[in-house]
Amino acid sequence: MGLKSYAQGVVKEGRRVRWPKRDVLVPAIIVVIVIIVIASLVLFFEDWLGNTLLQAIDNSFGILEEVVEDVEEVAEEVI
Repeated sequence: MGLKSYAQGVVKEGRRVRWPKRDVLVPAIIVVIVIIVIASLVLFFEDWLGNTLLQAIDNSFGILEEVVEDVEEVAEEVI
């Protein structure tokens, strides 16, 4: 099967397809766009929340390390 006959078959099949009318297609496109926007906002919020939580955890361990260093310095001065 050559490329030309394949292309002819695609065109022939495309003509047999029952394409939706505009009054059905436009609302479907709007629904898809709304779902994409909502999903994007949800993913953005989840990413932001996860980043915020990870930064809070990292900051808390950073503070803990500073406290440990201060305690070690005081311990060395006492000894």
